[in-house]
Amino acid sequence: MAKFKYRMQNILDIKQKLEESAKMEFGEANVRVMEEEERLAVIDEKKQAYETEGGRLRTAKLQVADIKNNTRAISVLGDMKKEQESEVEKAKVVLEQKRTKLQIAMQERKTQEKLYENAFAE
Repeated sequence: MAKFKYRMQNILDIKQKLEESAKMEFGEANVRVMEEEERLAVIDEKKQAYETEGGRLRTAKLQVADIKNNTRAISVLGDMKKEQESEVEKAKVVLEQKRTKLQIAMQERKTQEKLYENAFAE
């Protein structure tokens, strides 16, 4: 029996490599989203701590300088939170683009594999 030689094997190989590349890019984008969300969580925790501290300062002996510093810190952390939320959204957009690219690569590979199976069946 003759050995089966698929004439478009090089295309199938390329599609498989493109899919693997897309999987890696998707994984990296997913890691970036998780890192950005972690930074956002840290900012939220700091802001919550400052708000708690601000409440304590207002009930303790009145120290205007400390209260002003605390208020400024809360304001700065609020701005940082907004910026970080923007970064998270940007990372999610990139992640979605990578997901779409991966889906296309998977479809193309599956198409090539189906053509391979059809050619082998013949």
